[in-house]
Amino acid sequence: MVHFLHPGHTPRNIVPPEAQKDALGCCVVQEEASPYTLVNICLNVLIANLEKLCSERPDGTLCLPEHWSFPQEVADRFLRVMTWQGKLTDRTASIFRGNQMKLKLVNIQKAKISTAAFIKAFCHHKLIELNATAVHADLPVPDIISGLCSNSWIQQNLRCLLLDSTSIPQNSRLLFFSQLTGLRILSVFNVCFHTEDLANVSQLPRLESLDISNTLVTDISALLTCKDRLKSLTMHYLKCLSMTKPQILAVIRGLTCLLHLDISVHRQLKSDLAFHLLQQKDILPNVVSLDISGGSCITDEAVELFIQQRPAMQFVGLLATDAGTSDFFTAKQGLRVAGGASMSQISEALSRYRNRSCFMKEALCRLFTETFSMEVTMPAILKLVAVGMRNHPLDLPVQFTASACALNLTRQGLAKGMPVRLLSEVTCLLFKALKNFPHYQQLQKNCLLSLTNSRILVDVPFDRFDAAKFVMRWLCKHENPKMQTMAVSVTSILALQLSPEQMAQLEELFMAVKELLAIVKQKTTKNLDDVTLLFTLKALWNLTDGSPAACKHFIENQGLEIFIQVLETFSESAIQSKVLGLLNNIAEIRELSSKLVTEDALKHISSLLCSREMEVSYFAAGIIAHLTSDRQLWISRDFQRRALLQDLHAAIQNWPSSSCKMTALVTYRSLKTFFPLLGNFSQPEVQLWALWAVCHVSSKNPSKYCKMLVEEEGLQLLCDIQEHSEATPQAQQIAASILNDFRMHFMNYQRPTLCQMPF
Repeated sequence: MVHFLHPGHTPRNIVPPEAQKDALGCCVVQEEASPYTLVNICLNVLIANLEKLCSERPDGTLCLPEHWSFPQEVADRFLRVMTWQGKLTDRTASIFRGNQMKLKLVNIQKAKISTAAFIKAFCHHKLIELNATAVHADLPVPDIISGLCSNSWIQQNLRCLLLDSTSIPQNSRLLFFSQLTGLRILSVFNVCFHTEDLANVSQLPRLESLDISNTLVTDISALLTCKDRLKSLTMHYLKCLSMTKPQILAVIRGLTCLLHLDISVHRQLKSDLAFHLLQQKDILPNVVSLDISGGSCITDEAVELFIQQRPAMQFVGLLATDAGTSDFFTAKQGLRVAGGASMSQISEALSRYRNRSCFMKEALCRLFTETFSMEVTMPAILKLVAVGMRNHPLDLPVQFTASACALNLTRQGLAKGMPVRLLSEVTCLLFKALKNFPHYQQLQKNCLLSLTNSRILVDVPFDRFDAAKFVMRWLCKHENPKMQTMAVSVTSILALQLSPEQMAQLEELFMAVKELLAIVKQKTTKNLDDVTLLFTLKALWNLTDGSPAACKHFIENQGLEIFIQVLETFSESAIQSKVLGLLNNIAEIRELSSKLVTEDALKHISSLLCSREMEVSYFAAGIIAHLTSDRQLWISRDFQRRALLQDLHAAIQNWPSSSCKMTALVTYRSLKTFFPLLGNFSQPEVQLWALWAVCHVSSKNPSKYCKMLVEEEGLQLLCDIQEHSEATPQAQQIAASILNDFRMHFMNYQRPTLCQMPF
């Protein structure tokens, strides 16, 4: 049976088996690296299409098809996934009415549903557990209790009720839990729960576990009413307690059945209750779990003595105290410690205190120090960091420290050993933190640094569009040169991962192109050919690839003049190829290609056509091929066009085989820009360059480009070249070579109509 667990609340087995801790890292790797289960995939699809699959009642709520029926385990999981995804509303909760869903373990935490919807959807089921943590104020605690008590079966059999951080109306005073006679576990952490309510709860005949942390209780004497059955008591940060320490200790001493006690506090309170408890010999004889994190004046010696007197102890919480460094805590077999003295203690603290921001922040600070020079991949720890970020989205110290820890755990080669799904979760949480704290510079730096990780940037699923907007905004902030270089390099890669439609929607595109050109101009003026210049040229090249909007911004911001200055200043082939690659993008756009037909531009392009560097000559040839294919650009200078075509033909004849290697990797989003050139039989030089280009990329990456030829319907053009009487023998030979590549790699595409290819 699945049970709801949360830090501060102790499950039925007070301390999980030791093997669970040892297997944590392995389990995280297996879970995160494994495919989603078929059940989860089906539930996700069902939830995504709920509106389409369900009918609508007259009141506007949804109703499942009549013949549908869900087993209890699937129904429980279905509800849990809906809640997790934020899809549980009054409209959707109605599918749990009636008997098509049979629920037992209901999780509606953080859901925004009304009292009426809650009662209609859930209170007729035979519930044994309800997690209503942090539900919206539309569903207050009194209404939850009233709804549950409307079902006599629930009154007798509901065993676990979690009401953490739920609301109570101001005019409501006493909470009546007494009718829930089967209740064994109750948690009212961070609820307006008073001493009178505690007296009411203490009367419950089966109560075994109680969490009254951060409530308004001033006197815990009523707990003695259930001293013979209470096994777990959590009263973290019980700030309103007005009893003296001897009085508190007297109550605790009377709770002889306690197996777990949590009296942890915020360190700032400087409470010494735990210090005095440790001095007692005749207290908590059966305790196996004691949490005193945050307590003052706690020493290793005092804790050791306390544990030695109670050899059955399996857990002690010592985070934010002066204790925990003794070898005793590692030597004692079976003892788990939540603290900050070692990675094991920090891991335990992150797991135990995932819902307590004060301790989460403390544990993350210790983790940051421990992982600063980390050389071992630790997916289990990264998962705990992600849980902390998710549970405290509006806590800046937690988000900032967690982002720094995530960097430490994924820096350099460590990310390669992390499951992609886990990296995706962490990256998405980082971007969520950016939205919640848009003006916190250091958090933004941490997010940018994480994106410089090639594993994350290339392999991990996350919202590239949002990432591009963030990085481009950062680029325009004129930060220090190191951060600027990082932003430029990330922009360069993200640009290739966005579709042309997404590029057109980027409001930050204009400012990004302008800023990148300013960097190029600055570097060129200073004659500084450093890595930032190379990254910037690459970023501009990628941004303009298939993006008319970016190309237009480039021209409008004197990009052509700046790039001509670059060609006049630098002679390195790495720079020349990037400049010419971008100019290729301009030449492909008919509305802008005329901007390149100037004396200065053509002089530099034609001179580089004869470069000894293959990629430089290739890109120069591409520009000339695109420009000369449009005769309208050369009405008054046809002689120059013919001369360029002759030079183009001569250059291609001097190139090696199209399967040759180039220093710069040539990639294309689409092959469609080549299609007009492939069909240009009146200018065989233009057609020849396009064929050479398609053959080159197809031979280097056949799985991508042969498939692209099929999807973009380019095969027919190649077949036409083979059969056309005006095609040159060289063109026909290259076309045949491309089709042969296709034949080898896509035997399943049986298209006999295309040149009657003998598959």
